[in-house]
Amino acid sequence: MALNEILLALFDRPNEPLFLPKGDEQFTFHMPEDYLADRFKRVNIADRFGTGGQNVVDLKQITLPELDLPLQLQRTAQFTPFIPLHRRMAGELIEKFLGMRNTDDFLSCAAFCRQNMNPLLFNYAFSVALLHRNDTRGFDVPPLHEFFPDKFIDRGIFNKARMEVNISSTVQEIVPEPIEVPLDYTASDLDPEHRVAYFREDVGINLHHWHWHLVFPFLGPRRVVAKDRRGEIFYFMHQQIIARYNFERLCNKLARVKKLIDLRSPIAEAYFPKLDSLTASRVWAARSPNSTLQDINREAEQLVFDIQDLERWRDRLYEAVSTGRVIDSQGQSIPLTEEKGIDILGDLIEASSLSINRNLYGTLHNLGHAALSLVHDPEFKYLENVSVVGDLATAMRDPVFYRWHAFIDDIFLKYKQTLPPYTVQQLGFDGIRINSVEVNSKSSPKNQFSTFWQQSDVNLTRGMDFAPRGDVAARITHLQHQPFEYRIKVTNTGQQRQGTVRIFLAPRFDERGLPYLFNDERKMMIEVDRFVHNFKEQSDTVTRKSKSSTLIIPFERTFRDLRNTGSVPGGIDAFNFCGCGWPEHMMIPKGTPEGFPATLFVMVSDYQFDKVDDPTATKSLTAGCEPAMIYCGIRDQKYPDARPMGFPFDRLGRAGVNNMRDFLTPNMLTQESASSSPMSSCRLGAYREVDRVLSTCCRRIYWNIVYYVA
Repeated sequence: MALNEILLALFDRPNEPLFLPKGDEQFTFHMPEDYLADRFKRVNIADRFGTGGQNVVDLKQITLPELDLPLQLQRTAQFTPFIPLHRRMAGELIEKFLGMRNTDDFLSCAAFCRQNMNPLLFNYAFSVALLHRNDTRGFDVPPLHEFFPDKFIDRGIFNKARMEVNISSTVQEIVPEPIEVPLDYTASDLDPEHRVAYFREDVGINLHHWHWHLVFPFLGPRRVVAKDRRGEIFYFMHQQIIARYNFERLCNKLARVKKLIDLRSPIAEAYFPKLDSLTASRVWAARSPNSTLQDINREAEQLVFDIQDLERWRDRLYEAVSTGRVIDSQGQSIPLTEEKGIDILGDLIEASSLSINRNLYGTLHNLGHAALSLVHDPEFKYLENVSVVGDLATAMRDPVFYRWHAFIDDIFLKYKQTLPPYTVQQLGFDGIRINSVEVNSKSSPKNQFSTFWQQSDVNLTRGMDFAPRGDVAARITHLQHQPFEYRIKVTNTGQQRQGTVRIFLAPRFDERGLPYLFNDERKMMIEVDRFVHNFKEQSDTVTRKSKSSTLIIPFERTFRDLRNTGSVPGGIDAFNFCGCGWPEHMMIPKGTPEGFPATLFVMVSDYQFDKVDDPTATKSLTAGCEPAMIYCGIRDQKYPDARPMGFPFDRLGRAGVNNMRDFLTPNMLTQESASSSPMSSCRLGAYREVDRVLSTCCRRIYWNIVYYVA
């Protein structure tokens, strides 16, 4: 039995007792008697599920560490690290897991916690530990939707799934049919915000947010929390989410999202998630239109704060930005410098354990999520749990997430506006000139992205507690794009040298149909790729496939079968690094049937100023899977780009720059082309097969949506 298979089995069917067979291998865990509740002691439960000595895991008897705090959380509670008490529980449990001397002790301690603790708390802390222990480096941390599908899929699916798996287990000749999840199941288009529900409720996007917070946990040992430029990564990743969301809104004839800066005004946007929590046996709470934030007084969760606290922290952060200084816990004035300021500010706003003064600047980001998620029951009168915006795996489903983070992003933008604009010398690359840029894709005209709806399956069996084993899937409709390739022609008048190619995409017009001024357009730029290239002397042509982007993780990470991980390059180990990153199928915004005008920006910057001296860097970490480093960095290494994140669009334009054309230097180029008509479309539902080769499916797509690149 491989250790990774045993550890993976601890995730399986999280609400079942551990002594029931786990995983496709039907592992039976023999636990020490004192790991079990009294009702299970002195009963030889494990032997009833034995397999003749095969796949039996005998757990080592160890002296367990002090676990009183995390054991206080009831098994049916809705765990969320946005609540400070829950965060402390998770931080302590992570520390205990990381402190286990060897894998045998780690497995035994994890098995005890799996059997006796809240399943959501265990899953979070166990996943963080697997990602950060040296002896589990490269082990697969499976996507959350395989074990908690109720966080991602319509609650009406699960009764149908149980029926299918019960029938197929009784009559083996009957194969369970995939159960289709409607694309429009949370609202209708009478709610304008529902036009972008395909983005907010996408499984891959919500998995990205969950996995990012596993890589960058709030609390835990310093070596786990204090990653290189962590505060800046928090800023940049969320800023790019807001830019992408605004891009999608414009594609759907919606204005850019309004920041939630006034915490006293009613929140116009409602959200009814149509999800059940199988762990809590509760429906996820809805938020009605025009709800108003209230003071929070939930003593049972040790969660007591006022909206005035959030306002006070907000004002102090804006004051710090305007003065260019923060006050640390020792009362010392710390300047927000060009190099370190964004990192300090990010740690303060996120309020991780790296915050230099939580007493003064509070926990604005986290308690803002908590206040928004408890607007329906701020005083625990009705014993309600948090709503979806209070959970890492579901927060991005709610429209108010984007309003809240538009406000958080505004604090960072105000800081960036205090920095000097980049000079021509900082932006340029002497001797490098981009002559032309092309985007090519099969069955599409040059300089055109094509997107379409695709259906893919998610296996539910590992998350269906107390049901017969059997493959049953939910069929999900999601956005997808045709693979494409960049072709960039560059002249190099110097010697052979390296440069960093940076590729961005932005809408050309705002919601009024007017061209952007540069200082508005730069905020809309979404980074779609960044890579280092060795430029030959004189002329060179750079070709780059969309699947090679350092932004994304492979499509198979979201829609895959755990039993077939060997079919993916790099096998099961590859998914650990590929776990954090933007989902490949959501790389390109939706566009419109008639063609949505966009600007494709390409820049080659001087690698001498981009490279990072990192003696800990090792190529072996990326074997089989290039890390999606743009949003996630690289494990145990410095962030692999010395420039500020978002460069060159993270600062105001220099004097005289009014539009993109004014901003360009010879090592930059934007590509313009004429509009082209969309391909013919088929009715929704005509394309039923899953993961069909794109060159085939493009002849049978549901509805083709076309970009033309400006």
